[in-house]
Amino acid sequence: MPTIDFSFRELEIFCKVVELESFSKAAEAVFLAQASVSERIASLERKIDVRLLDRLGRKVIPTAAGELLHKHATLLLEMKETAKLEIESFLGLEQGEISMGGSTIPGEYILPDLISRFNQKYPHLSVNLTIADSNEIENRVLAGELEIGVIGSKSHHANLICQKLWADELVLAVPAGHMWARRTSVSIDELQQTPFIMREKGSGTLKILEAYLYQSGVDGTEALQVSARFGSSTAVKEGIKSGLGLSILSSRAIDTEMRAGLLTGIRLQGLSMSRNFFLIRNKLRIASPSCKAMLDFLLTTVRDEEI
Repeated sequence: MPTIDFSFRELEIFCKVVELESFSKAAEAVFLAQASVSERIASLERKIDVRLLDRLGRKVIPTAAGELLHKHATLLLEMKETAKLEIESFLGLEQGEISMGGSTIPGEYILPDLISRFNQKYPHLSVNLTIADSNEIENRVLAGELEIGVIGSKSHHANLICQKLWADELVLAVPAGHMWARRTSVSIDELQQTPFIMREKGSGTLKILEAYLYQSGVDGTEALQVSARFGSSTAVKEGIKSGLGLSILSSRAIDTEMRAGLLTGIRLQGLSMSRNFFLIRNKLRIASPSCKAMLDFLLTTVRDEEI
């Protein structure tokens, strides 16, 4: 029987193919051409002398031997990562790249400035920021694709450490020339009679709005006259300015427009919509020294804001 051997790189590529069920997606994840990934898998199968993957249409699934290898490969790769992080921590290394995610509001309006300040303190660390809705950021932190995330609603997943960050207020964003622009508040009944621009499903802002509307006795966002649904606060703001409708947005998201006199933020009568942003991290992963530096920095900004 031939001697079976394989490298960590081969195992990493094999695991990505199994987890993503695709050669092309795995190729993107490991920064290789698809042909190169296929050749690495073929080489691994030749070394072991057994078929590891089956193609079912566009889907790739492991054979029985592939499932066995994947189980052990996952453990080996986790041990390798743990050893690397513990040695880095022992040596006190603070260099490299931090992969973090932010939902739309913190990702677009809060984190860029904080990352700039973080970079001044740690010039040898770079930050790779992914912006998506809260659900996607949470899922990518759970999958190990992102080390940390900042989202607009509290996570209750058992495998996530969730810590409260900055406070935020949601307001009704109204264009400067609108008949409500000089008012301090409007009723929910009035809101139900006007075209409304909705955020995408999975948005933290949408979750908070739904909860507050139900709390006030309204049938959630189903009670609103939805004129459009947009995937970012920037698009929503442009829609408001063009007259497409009004929307509930973070006060942080419209701060620049309010100071420029383009939009105004007003409250809903009898409904104070406040929330917090939350820092999430996968409790099953060991935080790298660079990740710990970012965690400490973000939590310090909360203490500074409270003073």
